[in-house]
Amino acid sequence: MFAPRSMPWPLVALFTAGYLASYLLPTTVGRLDSALPLSATQAGAIGSALLLSSASAGFTLAARVDRFGARALARLGIVLAVLGYGSAALTGSVAAVVLGAVVGGFGSGTMTAVAASGIAAGRDPHRATTSGLLVVSALAGALYLTIPRLGPGHGLPLGAVALTALAVWPFTGRLPARTAPVAGSDGTRRPLPHRRAGLLLAATMPCWSLAQNALWGVSGRIGLGQAHLTEITVGAVFAIALGAGLLGVVGAGALGPRLGRALPIGLGTALIAGCIALSASATDLPSFALGEIAWNLCYPVVLSYVISLAAALDARGRWAVLVGSAASLGTAAGPLTGSLLSARAGFPAMGEVLAAVLLLAAVPMTAVALRTAPRRLRVVEIPIAAAPRPEVSLRDMVAVGEAQPAGFPELPLKDVRAGEILVGGATVRDLSAKGIPVVQIPFTDTSGATVPA
Repeated sequence: MFAPRSMPWPLVALFTAGYLASYLLPTTVGRLDSALPLSATQAGAIGSALLLSSASAGFTLAARVDRFGARALARLGIVLAVLGYGSAALTGSVAAVVLGAVVGGFGSGTMTAVAASGIAAGRDPHRATTSGLLVVSALAGALYLTIPRLGPGHGLPLGAVALTALAVWPFTGRLPARTAPVAGSDGTRRPLPHRRAGLLLAATMPCWSLAQNALWGVSGRIGLGQAHLTEITVGAVFAIALGAGLLGVVGAGALGPRLGRALPIGLGTALIAGCIALSASATDLPSFALGEIAWNLCYPVVLSYVISLAAALDARGRWAVLVGSAASLGTAAGPLTGSLLSARAGFPAMGEVLAAVLLLAAVPMTAVALRTAPRRLRVVEIPIAAAPRPEVSLRDMVAVGEAQPAGFPELPLKDVRAGEILVGGATVRDLSAKGIPVVQIPFTDTSGATVPA
């Protein structure tokens, strides 16, 4: 297992490197469209291939991180990401870019699988998740501000992802070679716990993630075409929205598990649905800005609780990896879905459809959170008085050959009927007669080593 520490920074670093490619997907796809002989649909298909490759890595490695070891898999993911994204950044061949995106995507998914498994096995999965979201959001925001100043070309965002993965390599030395035993003591493989809840959550996540990314894929077109804003104004709104996302992550980390998971997931998803409907129907700056900023504020909060819920379903992190990979499927299909819906029904109708999908998805997600919530036990304090069979003191024990412990005075005890324990004024025999289960613990003078188990 991962050694307990205040914050598992190696896992946070892996989380950041694994998620960065999806955070930079809009600018990556846009630059592929402008820098290479590709249409917007073809560039989007490359982005979808990258995310699908990342999701396939998660599905493949969900139950195998402990078999191969976190350190080995993390380094494999870094190598694949550096080679894949690096080669795609340095070439102008469309075929080489596609191959590099697929290889790099598998590397991103491998790093995410290791991070999710380790975070789920840690002492505070929610805190580690919010830290990872905070770091990757801040890094992505900085890159969104920096990359346009460095010039055109498709290689800049891809190269940034490759360099980030390479920078994570030194952290892998602090990862264990193995995270947990592969099989139980009888040699059989341990099945997934909470199978129904995990499958329900994994089946819902593609819809939840698809709705988010369907809006994100067409938000720029909504601001420019429907709200009649300039590109500079739309960019400023997105920058403020990213800042709101950072505040949301900080707030989720500060709130922690105080409200449980069901309320943030259910209510938060409902709020996101309203934000999506508002943003999609915006016709001026105030409504567009309010919808986008509020949506980016709520989204990372709910996502952190969803990842925490998946981590709580299995301490080995298998459900966390599977749920994250299922979310990647929705992320990959989101931009295409948004484009098709907006083209056929218009932006407002698209927002209504996506909001309805989110509200429907909120029901099973909240149900899983409620069903898997830890139950609080009611503790009742019962006073207990006890005495040995005859009245005895430590001095009497010395007379029968026992060595007197140093530093203990004589401890006379009050008279109680031999062999009985008084529980709230009733004897053990009284409790048994009333049908109350009682476990009798006999008092003995025998050494602890000779008392039978």
